[in-house]
Amino acid sequence: MPDSIIRTAVECLLAGELVALPTETVYGLGADAANPEAVARIFAAKGRPADHPLIVHLADAAFLTQWAENIPQTARDVAAAFWPGPLTVILKKQPWVPSVVTGGQDTVGLRVPAHSLTLELLAAFAQARAPGVAGIAAPSANRFGRVSPTTAAHVREELGDEVSLILDGGPCEVGIESTIIDFSRDEPEILRPGAISPDDIARVIGVLPRLHSERGTGACEMPVPRVSGSLAAHYAPLTPLRRVESGALAGEVKRLVDAGRRVAVLAYSRCATTSLLLHWQTAAPEPAAYAQKLYANLRRLDALGAEVILVEELPRDPAWQAIADRIHRAVAGSGAGPGEGA
Repeated sequence: MPDSIIRTAVECLLAGELVALPTETVYGLGADAANPEAVARIFAAKGRPADHPLIVHLADAAFLTQWAENIPQTARDVAAAFWPGPLTVILKKQPWVPSVVTGGQDTVGLRVPAHSLTLELLAAFAQARAPGVAGIAAPSANRFGRVSPTTAAHVREELGDEVSLILDGGPCEVGIESTIIDFSRDEPEILRPGAISPDDIARVIGVLPRLHSERGTGACEMPVPRVSGSLAAHYAPLTPLRRVESGALAGEVKRLVDAGRRVAVLAYSRCATTSLLLHWQTAAPEPAAYAQKLYANLRRLDALGAEVILVEELPRDPAWQAIADRIHRAVAGSGAGPGEGA
């Protein structure tokens, strides 16, 4: 990417404008996190409720203390182990951090993304802001509650002229949002599953972090969103979405097609029915590859004009946990009006 594009992006951010940027997880809608007016433009562009906190992206872990205080050693250890990478840490915020970034809470979410283009942008932005604080607030670059974007084209389709600049870094390599782990309380707790698993974290900090659902609040749902992606309806296509067990999928497809229904399917099983009313999208049988294409596949199927999208139930294995979480929320929000956005 030419240096001129990075300079333009920095100039846009310093002017309080929005810049869409690639990460290894999904594309983000970025603004200067230290500028409350700029951050407010993110909420306006997405149609996102003001009580939903944002994740601040940093150039490297050295910027942690600009944004957070009382940082435990365990948080520093996971940052050293997984940054740059798809892990967000929740920490007690510095008093100055704008409430529009944190959703009015006393914590802030921070991460260093693993994408060379955005790391270049973050470093250039930090240099431009020096000696001041530097970070880019960036939720997913899509309308509130809809399927997250994993290509620059997805961002253009949804947000168009509301973004001053879209940096095209190619398809996202991970494809689902970062793992979020809370270090602001007595014990570490995973608030959103992602590519970095509880076991991965345990190998670094010596203890298995609690999963939020183990508190008994039901499907990781929080009455007040402490982090992105914590409400039941999320990542959703406009077409109604249903999960179907593998053994029942062929029969359900045949029943719907025989009834004259237009059906789209996302499955790792082989297609058993041929019909002009059916579009069968084959997904990878391995979790990392499935995740990388998940949102692109959902967007493709949503655009077909089908009456329903059937998703083959995933294996009940920890390796599929983060993907199952996304599909669970997509089912809850599909076919409805705007819900929660990342």
